[in-house]
Amino acid sequence: MKNTALTSIHESLGAKMVPFAGFNMPVQYEGVNIEHLTVREDVGVFDVSHMGEFLISGPKALELVQKVSSNDASKLSVGRAQYSYMPNETGGIIDDMITYRIKEDTYLLVVNASNIEKDWKHISSYNDMGAEMRNLSDDYSLLAIQGPKAVEAMQSLTSVDLESIKFYHFEVADFAGIEHVIISATGYTGSGGFEIYCKNSEVEQIWNKVFEAGADFNIKPIGLAARDTLRLEMGYCLYGNDIDETTSPFAAGLGWVTKFTKDFVNHEDLKKEKENGVSKKLVGFEMDERAIPRGGYEIKDAQQQDLGIVTSGTMSPSLAKGIGMGYVPPIFAVPGSKIHIQVRKKLIPATVVKLPFYNK
Repeated sequence: MKNTALTSIHESLGAKMVPFAGFNMPVQYEGVNIEHLTVREDVGVFDVSHMGEFLISGPKALELVQKVSSNDASKLSVGRAQYSYMPNETGGIIDDMITYRIKEDTYLLVVNASNIEKDWKHISSYNDMGAEMRNLSDDYSLLAIQGPKAVEAMQSLTSVDLESIKFYHFEVADFAGIEHVIISATGYTGSGGFEIYCKNSEVEQIWNKVFEAGADFNIKPIGLAARDTLRLEMGYCLYGNDIDETTSPFAAGLGWVTKFTKDFVNHEDLKKEKENGVSKKLVGFEMDERAIPRGGYEIKDAQQQDLGIVTSGTMSPSLAKGIGMGYVPPIFAVPGSKIHIQVRKKLIPATVVKLPFYNK
């Protein structure tokens, strides 16, 4: 198992450490609910250095990014980021990712930790145009500083006006005494804040200064368990749960980042699928009674006929009710539709709702 540059700090803080995507990661410190509500109300810090970073550069960089990405990276100006996914050749999803345009001919692709090796091979296999590729994953760390007080708490650490960094924009600037870090606003929690990309050798200094600056703002370290409940309240997909290599991007609601203004891997088949429609759609649902819908539980109709499977589910700390996502036939995908979740031996009613579950 790999460690991040901050593993010893997490252990000294009493974090419960678990294996995740090949890394030794902090799953929680004080408890999921406390950590979740800290991010919703104040400010929390995640070590997400397990994520992968690929630098694609040179005159052919855009051509390669366009080939492997579903979204249209030609629309990115320097300082902007874009959510996207990498289609495979059989209608599924290799991974979802964020593309940053760092310079005119330099792009940073941020991918999921569990897929680093697979993604690198996939992108390399389409690099017949000769773009320069560097895998920075082992050399860089990533902190997510999230919550409504993040900007105010961190402003003293940088010369950049943090308030002015809009959603899915970034700056390369000074932060916590380190030059040339990426400060980006591409959060996964729905409560504002930003992410810091830096070298492994720099992250401990940044971590310490972040906690000094946040001392008056109830800042806390946050584990991966709360990250999961926060992203689920926003209806954000988690790779391996809600999307994978067998998932149709249109079934997953990713049509908005599928741009047929260019050629990309499997675009012709995906275009046909868009025209023909899908047999299932990813929906969010809330439990009508007190129950927790776990991933893998069966979704049924009132006659106990199988509709699908819960892909993600939890007891929402913000809403104090069971929430989940799963794939159902389109007729049941309309908000207000009634479905049932098989919770052990009981069939519990639930209602399909419009995402996100959580609104500030």
